[in-house]
Amino acid sequence: MKPYIYLDALAREKHFRRAAEACNVSQPALSTAVAQLEAELGVPIVKRGRQFIGFTEEGEVVLAHARRILAEQQAMLEGVAEARQGLRGTLRIGAIPAALPLIAHITAPFSKRYPAVRLTILSLTSQDIQRRLENFEIDIGVTYLDNEPLAHVKPKPIFHESYGVLLRADAPAAKRKSMTWSQAAQLKLCLLTPDMQNRRIIDGVFRSVGVAPTPAIETNSIFNLCTHAAIPGVASIVSRQLIEFFGLQTGVVWRPLLEPVVTRTLGLIVADREPTPPLARALIALTRFIDETRLGRDPLAKP
Repeated sequence: MKPYIYLDALAREKHFRRAAEACNVSQPALSTAVAQLEAELGVPIVKRGRQFIGFTEEGEVVLAHARRILAEQQAMLEGVAEARQGLRGTLRIGAIPAALPLIAHITAPFSKRYPAVRLTILSLTSQDIQRRLENFEIDIGVTYLDNEPLAHVKPKPIFHESYGVLLRADAPAAKRKSMTWSQAAQLKLCLLTPDMQNRRIIDGVFRSVGVAPTPAIETNSIFNLCTHAAIPGVASIVSRQLIEFFGLQTGVVWRPLLEPVVTRTLGLIVADREPTPPLARALIALTRFIDETRLGRDPLAKP
């Protein structure tokens, strides 16, 4: 089993010394174990060089199987522990930035029910979530379910997201009670970066109404997206739910976007493999759909 652990660490660290340190072994011990596995299988696993270059084609196949074996071993240990003393261990969650404000609504009841479970929560792009689920690097993802294709996962919807414009209350456009997407395209916009699925959703809506605005500011931070709307002349497109979580800054208002009204569904995803690991299965079973009445105050209640 140790050579599989070493391969997994090498794939994560992409460096022999760091991989050895992560496994608490010497670099020669790690290298020897990999070489012995290569001799046993009769194929090269690692591309040879003075530094780590990558895995061979055969090595990628070996790595995929090694990760599956390690994941199944971990699932077995969790299942045994659950039967003996209840759930414990570490649950690794990857969430897109737009979903991070939702996480507490998911993890709070889970932590209350399973206090011995440690949670690790990572902010990841939707592509990273898909890749890490496939590579057994996370146990569960929180991402959009109905915008871009999801492969080899089992989804559970938990939330509907809708959109609006966040801008200063003294901006001329703030006099409107709502705004069309075409009108929003005329503003000086702060948007998320193109690698974020939320941005791709917004770009797609703009294309559907025949416009293609160029943002004045791009950021990969939800916090920056919200705070930049306080700058004179700048507006951000954010979900209603983010404003309900973060609240409105003084002198800033939120206006819903119409024509079209757009919603997207966020949810949990796990790899479509059986059995589902006990910790991920428990989180899914405990998570309920989050409606707006459970979130807090309505951003439209503020003038």
